[in-house]
Amino acid sequence: MPDAERKRVVDRIVDHLDSAGVRHVFGVHGANVEDLYDAISHGSGRVTGVVGKHEFSAGAMAEGYHRASNRLAVVAATSGGGALNLVPALGEAYASGVPLLALIGQPPTSLEGRGAFQDQSGLNGSLNGPALFAAVSRFCARVEKPDEIADLLPRAMHAAERERGPAVLLIPKDVQQAVTELEPVDLPVEEEEPGELDRQVLRALEAARSGGPTLIVAGSGVVRVDARAELAGLAERLGAWVAVEPDAKDVFDNHDPRFVGVAGANGHPSVRHCLDRARTLVLVGTRFPQVARAGLEASLQGTEIVCFDRQAPHVGDEALLETGELRASLRSAVQQLSGEAPATPPHDGLDFLPHERTEGDRIALREVVGTIADAVPDDAVVVSDAGNTGCGVLHFLPAPARGRYLLALGMGGMGFSFGAGIGAAFATGRRTFVLAGDGSFYMHGMEVHTAVEHDLPVTFVIFNNNSHAACKSREELFYDGEHTYNAFRDSDIGAGIAAMFPSIRARTVRTLDELRAFLAGSTTGPSLVSVEMRPDEMPPYLPFVPTDDSTERTSPK
Repeated sequence: MPDAERKRVVDRIVDHLDSAGVRHVFGVHGANVEDLYDAISHGSGRVTGVVGKHEFSAGAMAEGYHRASNRLAVVAATSGGGALNLVPALGEAYASGVPLLALIGQPPTSLEGRGAFQDQSGLNGSLNGPALFAAVSRFCARVEKPDEIADLLPRAMHAAERERGPAVLLIPKDVQQAVTELEPVDLPVEEEEPGELDRQVLRALEAARSGGPTLIVAGSGVVRVDARAELAGLAERLGAWVAVEPDAKDVFDNHDPRFVGVAGANGHPSVRHCLDRARTLVLVGTRFPQVARAGLEASLQGTEIVCFDRQAPHVGDEALLETGELRASLRSAVQQLSGEAPATPPHDGLDFLPHERTEGDRIALREVVGTIADAVPDDAVVVSDAGNTGCGVLHFLPAPARGRYLLALGMGGMGFSFGAGIGAAFATGRRTFVLAGDGSFYMHGMEVHTAVEHDLPVTFVIFNNNSHAACKSREELFYDGEHTYNAFRDSDIGAGIAAMFPSIRARTVRTLDELRAFLAGSTTGPSLVSVEMRPDEMPPYLPFVPTDDSTERTSPK
């Protein structure tokens, strides 16, 4: 057989990823995954290896890459601690339904069960890697023999896409290096065509059109299959208001008159006001988890619920369920809802939870976020992190009209935004804004170095209140507040980054004018601004709201 056909397992992997349209493999280098990176460097050149600083962030890069582009996410890690560092990222992908292929190197098979360094074979008392990773994946397999890659790689990729979650291949080093004549072949993917809706669902939607009002709550399932156009079509046919879950803010135009805000603990009271008036609640691409329904439970009483999702919602024992492929089902609903669409009832505008406003040198979260919103291009990608910062950004910053808005709430891991923003920038090439607190920065902020290495168009905005503010707020509200574990000594993150990486445009600002001037400055590569915030400001978060439930309202745009 010609030498061209006698390729290593790693060469077969890279060739197959290339043929599937994968253009980036994110990870961290190491002895038991170095052969894969060697294959990337000697491949067609269409697949690029991106080495991060930590496996969790590399996984976040892969996930941000998918969330911004809907392309398969791929991450590579070595054995031992490298593999274990990947577990939180796999957990996020599992909970959020992100198709991610994880290629994890292992020690040579001849040493497994015999005291090998970083042995994860499960043999002779060693750590059981297959059992560990099976718990955080939709598909997990060890590649025991070189020829098995021809079967297992397509199966893993198919499972990641079809089951919407991580697929893991554990590949010993000697297997990676071995030659195989078998080439992986794509498994067929069946596209579902629009069919007849469940009759009860169709009857309920017809009744909602005539007996409204109707509220739609859209979730991350819409993001996963890019059903934004179909969602908008359903809202028009039903004459419905539309709310979104926190991790799906960009699935519907935030300036559309039908938009009533974000549902849940970080969301807008206007959603509850509309649900109180609604006869029917239509859930699209969500099971309505606690993070999205917090504060809405009482308003659900007596409301008919229709759910477009593979699984039944977490509310409404008698909810009507349409389990077909989401885009196909939504198209079918639009086609089968006959007659003239009803007008969407007016609503009172977007309500905000109680929050502070800037007074003098006491700059407030809302104005900081508003200043950033004014600077975000309408085709940008915005990536928000967790904590008090995330609450403010989610509450006050509209999703870019032609861009994306990413928030990882599957596991809610702090620091996820740094890797995710980098992955999104690789995927789109567009300006990406990473908005995170100083606590998140201290966890995974050194991925700024990866943005510098690749000269990526990422603007990092650090909300620095010198604390783990979300935890500090809880101490003050729910405990005696006399002692805190979550206050930090003062730091100057902007100056620190500027000193570490001379090529990056970075500084610390203390006023809205300084922030505005920094964001207006031109740069093609990465930049970082640290905004000095107060640690005593409560964010717009339902559990922190005073009992008087006061709100601030703006008219719909």
